[in-house]
Amino acid sequence: KARCVREFWNLTRKGAESSRMPGVATTRMSSKGQVVIPEGIRRLLGLKAGSQFVVVAGHDAIVLKPIAELDLSQFNSLVTEARKHARRAGLRKADIVQAVRTARARE
Repeated sequence: KARCVREFWNLTRKGAESSRMPGVATTRMSSKGQVVIPEGIRRLLGLKAGSQFVVVAGHDAIVLKPIAELDLSQFNSLVTEARKHARRAGLRKADIVQAVRTARARE
C-alpha cells in the first residue's frame, strides 16, 4: 500500500513539473469544498457536467473514480440476474424487505 502511494506521489510530482503527462494537473478546493477538474483531464476521460464519482481517501491521497452510467437494458439485465441468484438462494420478497429495514435501522 505504501509503495502504491509512493509511486502515485512520484508520478504526480513529475507530472506537475512536466507537460509530458497529459493526465496530471493541479487544482484548488473552494471554500464550499468544490474542486474543479481541469478541462484537459475532463476531455481525456470524457467527463461531462453531472458526472458522478466514488471518492476514496487514503493516507494523504484522494481518488475520484467516475461511475459509469448504466443504460436501461444493462440495468434490466442486472436485475434479472439478481433475481435468479435470490431464487436459487431461497430468498423471498419478505426476506429482502426485512433486510432493507434492518440496514436502514443501523443508519
